[in-house]
Amino acid sequence: MGIIKLNNIRVYAHHGCLTEEGKIGSDYRVDLKVKADLAPSALSDELSDTVDYVHLNKIVKEEMAIRSKLLEHVAQRILDRIFTDLKQVTKAEVSVAKVNPPLGGDVASVSITLKAKR
Repeated sequence: MGIIKLNNIRVYAHHGCLTEEGKIGSDYRVDLKVKADLAPSALSDELSDTVDYVHLNKIVKEEMAIRSKLLEHVAQRILDRIFTDLKQVTKAEVSVAKVNPPLGGDVASVSITLKAKR
């Protein structure tokens, strides 16, 4: 088994419960970790034998582009897409952080983390 991580994927999106958040948008950071059998690709040196991190990044960007009120909802969609699209993945963890959230205070970010396994 092995782990592939995509760290600090930066996305501009329009998530949030406030109407203003849907109109204005905000900066987000996504961290992704997937577990899969990487032994075949380690031997073959073939992209077709591994989990393509370009595909993982595409999933994150596409799902982040769909508005959600809650970070939990968008994170669950990312996990669902990973397990639908990439059969080699056995476990996945995604963290979604809203940078400079509108909390009325000096908060760098808020984040949630969801984990799932096949």
